[in-house]
Amino acid sequence: MPIDIKKYLPLIIAAAAGLIAVVLINAYLTQQKQLAANEAVAGQKNLTNVVIAARDIPSGAALKEDMLKEVSVNRNMLQPRAAQSTDRVVDMVSLAPISKGEQILMNKLAMAGREVSLSSKIPPGKRAITIPVDNVSSVGGMIRPGDHVDVIGSVPVPFMTAEGKQAVQVTSMPLFQDILVLAVGQEFTAVPASQDKKETRTISNIITLALDPQQANLIAFAQEQGKIRLVLRSPGDSQIQPAVPAGWDALFRNVMPPAVKEEPVQQVARPEKTVEIYRGGSKESKALGEKGE
Repeated sequence: MPIDIKKYLPLIIAAAAGLIAVVLINAYLTQQKQLAANEAVAGQKNLTNVVIAARDIPSGAALKEDMLKEVSVNRNMLQPRAAQSTDRVVDMVSLAPISKGEQILMNKLAMAGREVSLSSKIPPGKRAITIPVDNVSSVGGMIRPGDHVDVIGSVPVPFMTAEGKQAVQVTSMPLFQDILVLAVGQEFTAVPASQDKKETRTISNIITLALDPQQANLIAFAQEQGKIRLVLRSPGDSQIQPAVPAGWDALFRNVMPPAVKEEPVQQVARPEKTVEIYRGGSKESKALGEKGE
């Protein structure tokens, strides 16, 4: 009895379609596995070791193995001068407090028993310059090494008066913002205050700042011409805000704006000068400047 192919044709087509679908799905899954494996390999190549603090480390503490931990991070997350091996930093001394989870930076450490110099605290590209300050200029002596300040200069500025005479006016102007304080007096390490007793600190009349060479030149000039004042910043504030020099004009414009509004000049009509002209028996008044007939 002959087989009726037309009767089983739908089943044959369905079986062939199912087989093709299985082949395609298997090829897709194989491709995805290969892509995932390639990404994993690429991710492993982009990872690197870094040493972080396993707990909070105070300033001046000798680093031990239980204070440190090696973890893998993406290379883009690696901070400059970060230690990548615990063997490199064990027994070194912290120059500043290090928070838990923070990467251990070599510029925050010193070899035990080695005297730390101020030059080791200067950031690359900066210069240390010392300026004299008083109790008011140094925010009551509460500025400490590691703080950031704004620098304001008060210098005499010559100007011409309305009468054409030369005069001098003291003007305060913002010189620099977000400047690192390297040292206060001879202290250049921020030592935390003792918890069991109060420490009495002597207010120093000199402060050392980290400036680039051009800034150092400008502050030296302003220091010779007038007076320098420091403004203490919040540790979390690194924003540079626009500021303009302050003099009497700026003070009046900002404090008493109505007092410096220019009043409109009222034009006062001047009386015309006339001359009397007699012609025969008649008299005529004519304004000066008019042409006769």
